[in-house]
Amino acid sequence: MRTQTYNLTNEGVTLTTYLLDSSPEMAHIGKRGSVLICPGGAYKFCSDREAEPIAMHFLGMGYNAFILRYSLNENSIFPKPLEDADEAMAFIIENAEDWNVDTEKIAVCGFSAGGHLAAALGTMGKVRPAAMILAYPCISEDICNEIECLYNRNQLPVIDKQVDDKTPPAFIFAAVDDGCVPVGNSLSMAKALNERNIPFEMHIYSKGNHGFSTGDYVTCNDRFDSKLSDWIPKCKEWLYELFFAKTIDK
Repeated sequence: MRTQTYNLTNEGVTLTTYLLDSSPEMAHIGKRGSVLICPGGAYKFCSDREAEPIAMHFLGMGYNAFILRYSLNENSIFPKPLEDADEAMAFIIENAEDWNVDTEKIAVCGFSAGGHLAAALGTMGKVRPAAMILAYPCISEDICNEIECLYNRNQLPVIDKQVDDKTPPAFIFAAVDDGCVPVGNSLSMAKALNERNIPFEMHIYSKGNHGFSTGDYVTCNDRFDSKLSDWIPKCKEWLYELFFAKTIDK
């Protein structure tokens, strides 16, 4: 595996690559699918719990992984974070040959505020990903009305109003008892996707609160619940059906 961190244009913004090696022993692996990861952190910081641990799971599924640490705090006024995501996508595509990336199979995965950015990339990006994985994302009017922890929440675009016919399919998960980002955000995104006939899969857990990441003892500290990690194999199956099933299952 090759890993390297690159500085992008905006101040403090980086893209870290995790590139898997190829082998003739793996017959189905040519160009790899990839996942661009946007950690959460209220546009104030990028959570380590939603960065490398997430990348490790996608690497285990056979995807290249990329972690975007985007513009924060006073630098997070839109469209700066979206510029970061656009630049990351362009950089991945520019290096696709060297990095063994299938440019038709790039997903974006975001958590909380990073879910807002991931959904912004999927609905407003210059080059949109082929899929969105949205974990307890900030989406709807609640950004302004209820999510007080978000930096510059009053100027963030309301994403469910940006969904159009070019929006990619989505995998969404959240918890009913989320005390930070109301579960209505995820439901609003699902409703907007459904109205545009955009395919999506959604999993709502009865308990989990906010920021449960991988749902295991590595990332959830003293409140992990094994049921919450269920999203990972479900997401693997969803991505497989979306990206590979038609070409491999014959």
